[in-house]
Amino acid sequence: MFKKHEEREKEQEKHVKEHIQNQVKVSFLKVKSQIRTFFSSRSMLKFFIRQRQDVRKHVAGVFTHNPEKRKHEETVLLQSIKHGLPLPVYRGYEKRRGQDFPRGRRSVDDFISGKILYFCIHDFERLGFGGYGSLGEHRLPDSLPLYDYAPDVRVVGDYVYFSASRRGTICDFYRTKDILNGPFERIPGTFDFWDPNLFLDDDGKLYFYWGCNNVTPIWGVELEPETMVPKTERKELIYGQPEKIGYERVGENHSKMPLSEEEAVEKFKEFLKAQGKDADHLTEEQIGFAKIMFSQRPFIEGAWMTKHDGTYYLQYAGPGTEYNVYGDGVYESDSPLGPFRLAKNNPYSYKPGGFLRGAGHGSTMEDRYGNWWHTATMQISKNHDMERRVGIWRAGFDKDGVLFCNQQFGDWPMAVEQAKEDPWAKPEWYLLSYQKAMTASSSEEGREPSFATDENIQTWWRAAGNQPGEWISMDLGEVKDVRAVQINFADDKIDAPLPGERQGERYIDPSQHKTRWLLEASADGTNYFVLADKSDAETNLPHDFIVKEEGVQIRYLKLTVFEVPYNQNPCISGLRVFGLGNGEKPSAPQYQAERTGTMDMRITIEPQTDAVGYNVLWGFAPDKLYHSCMTFMPEQNIGALVEGETVYVRVDAF
Repeated sequence: MFKKHEEREKEQEKHVKEHIQNQVKVSFLKVKSQIRTFFSSRSMLKFFIRQRQDVRKHVAGVFTHNPEKRKHEETVLLQSIKHGLPLPVYRGYEKRRGQDFPRGRRSVDDFISGKILYFCIHDFERLGFGGYGSLGEHRLPDSLPLYDYAPDVRVVGDYVYFSASRRGTICDFYRTKDILNGPFERIPGTFDFWDPNLFLDDDGKLYFYWGCNNVTPIWGVELEPETMVPKTERKELIYGQPEKIGYERVGENHSKMPLSEEEAVEKFKEFLKAQGKDADHLTEEQIGFAKIMFSQRPFIEGAWMTKHDGTYYLQYAGPGTEYNVYGDGVYESDSPLGPFRLAKNNPYSYKPGGFLRGAGHGSTMEDRYGNWWHTATMQISKNHDMERRVGIWRAGFDKDGVLFCNQQFGDWPMAVEQAKEDPWAKPEWYLLSYQKAMTASSSEEGREPSFATDENIQTWWRAAGNQPGEWISMDLGEVKDVRAVQINFADDKIDAPLPGERQGERYIDPSQHKTRWLLEASADGTNYFVLADKSDAETNLPHDFIVKEEGVQIRYLKLTVFEVPYNQNPCISGLRVFGLGNGEKPSAPQYQAERTGTMDMRITIEPQTDAVGYNVLWGFAPDKLYHSCMTFMPEQNIGALVEGETVYVRVDAF
């Protein structure tokens, strides 16, 4: 079974492996040794949410198992659950599968039954349980492939099935009736896969989807549930089509078109010359490698299957996690193995603008109240190409069966109730901090305090020193009704020892780290009061969130930092303030939309003094403007269109 595809895939993988390891020495697939490699955050996301699928999959909060420290963290969790992001968790820098791994965790069900946690920017390690400790020290057994990529978990009958992937290796399956305590039964694998996704249909048939490559497709096959042996020949389901599908083009803002084979080879020669290597005499293997890695073709990956009202929605990610346009597309079919047709609403998960960008390689799930949610990974890509966070957004199916995801205010806090909700509800609190005046105790050149309010997680203020007491201060311009403050710490130039468990270039640092700070506020700039005090915290929360439901009347904020992990200089990528403005809602903006290519359009907005920013909305019908891009500029290019599709546009101001 699978014989007709084996030779092609093996040859491709041979090219990649040999030339990454033996010649190129820098890699598109190899993890680099950096302290903040978030290599497969999406993988953990899938693992943690899928293991709860039998009860509609709850996202879980992460807690210390020390009872003396738990009370404060529970209080912060309750605030975070109702009003958004982020959850109070540990960032323990424990490396597993190339990710940070939290040290103590417990299910949110222990605190609030049936609550879905909404958080817009978020460390992937803040999800669920697994690894170290849940209601105690429950580490996943070493018999599981803990270092492998993109783990997948599904409930099938009485069992929880676990799988993870390693390219070019036959991958096993594991199952258990007790996710915390095991034991895990190993089911020997019979084929290799990458980015796995298991799906149980209503009729009891079990299907499996996988794929992560820029030349091979998303594959699908039916499995025998007891042995996990394929019952059918695998089928090619989805290939990339960047020549016709705009959102599949690589680069920031889809800036690069695919290259021909000849152009890809020339790019590879240039790369070799820059490395001081011979580029005049390429072997056939090198040419094959060049065609794969220098073609500027998208990675089609991260399959996820959802069935709704008899239709199968096969979701996939592309073009690459390192781009702001990383998103999820969807194909539809009347059968789990196709044939599949490109859905009209594409890309259905897409967030190219705002504070934290990107929304790809996700999972779509329904809670117990009938609300749909979509989770995906979001780009930082400063310390490493694959450095990222995890977001979650309201999603659903409209009356015509169209799968959508609401990301209009996709990195703002939003209240979530234990009830059926409107997936298009607007946020209660709005951003008050954009481009507000900032000062600091010190700063490095190119890391000035203004970067903390530019709504870009890829830029940050960095103090000139790392001694306790470095501070950053904000002037809102006038007294505002503030309801929440989000403090986003960044990692920059971390040079630290790497103790602990290792496998190849991936490692686990089991040490407990702390992030300690004091947040003060004032209405007049003279008389300050404490808004939040974590100067003695035992936690390490990189995206902390302070909620004041009743509101506080303040103009000035001052954040003083006492301790951050690895004694690095304090870095703040976003000191974000949310609340109620003092003026009227902005008027409807004047704008023009023009098609600039078969897959591109440009939106030009008449600037408004009464607006902070704009949401550009578009879709394939006037009543289906499901796509959005938040922008703070008067001109926005959109490169995510599908060739030949009619597009309708609207611009909202906020």
